[in-house]
Amino acid sequence: MDIVVSVKQTLDTEAKITLDGNGRIDGNGASLVINPYDEFAIEEALKLREKFGGEVTLVSVGGERTQEALRTGLAMGADRAVLVCDPAIAEPDEWAVAGILAKAVAQLPYDIVLSGRIAVDDGSGQVAVRLAEALGIPSVSSIRKLEVEGGTALATRETDGGTELVEVSLPVLLTAQKGLNEPRYPSMMGIMKAKKKELKILTLADLGIGASDISPKLSAPKFSLPNPRKGGRVLPGEAAVAARELARLLREEAKAI
Repeated sequence: MDIVVSVKQTLDTEAKITLDGNGRIDGNGASLVINPYDEFAIEEALKLREKFGGEVTLVSVGGERTQEALRTGLAMGADRAVLVCDPAIAEPDEWAVAGILAKAVAQLPYDIVLSGRIAVDDGSGQVAVRLAEALGIPSVSSIRKLEVEGGTALATRETDGGTELVEVSLPVLLTAQKGLNEPRYPSMMGIMKAKKKELKILTLADLGIGASDISPKLSAPKFSLPNPRKGGRVLPGEAAVAARELARLLREEAKAI
């Protein structure tokens, strides 16, 4: 069984976000990691390979530093990786990224395509389902359990207030939700092996894509940090007096009642 995993490199969730003078996120010096939800996807791909054989290929779109995330995935146990890296890919939107990934994935053999259900940086949750549409295959999102038999996958997906059992024919794209598995840590042996595994770098020209083909349909011209939280207030006096003052503040200032 051949499995492709779409991987995104994101800022570490514990990194302090700063903005430059133009209102753009400044990632210089920030720690970058594999998108945490993509780690569940990689782990599930490795489990499928262990059960059915085949290969696990990681695919990503990004800058040169994205190689770090892919090497981590290779150290976890993936067989090879493909990175689409091109100066023309400046600030692509979800539509553009999905289109680029589709061209790259189409060059690979696959029975299952896996991805995290969402990226922790933009939280859009669009790329994977757009990728499935571009590839012309069905998709099942937010899965918490997966069983594969023959040419059929049985996926348990999370819904609002419950779960849903979906049976779908392969090939299929599945997005991983927290709880699907427990991602493994790269071992020292895995880290050493990862240095020798294939990491193929492609340009847009290699995929037959022109810069005009990935012109974003959506852009975020500026970002802003939330207003700092105000400190708490202590209301002095007896309980009855403090309670009346609290009610007044909630009504007149906070507009909560």
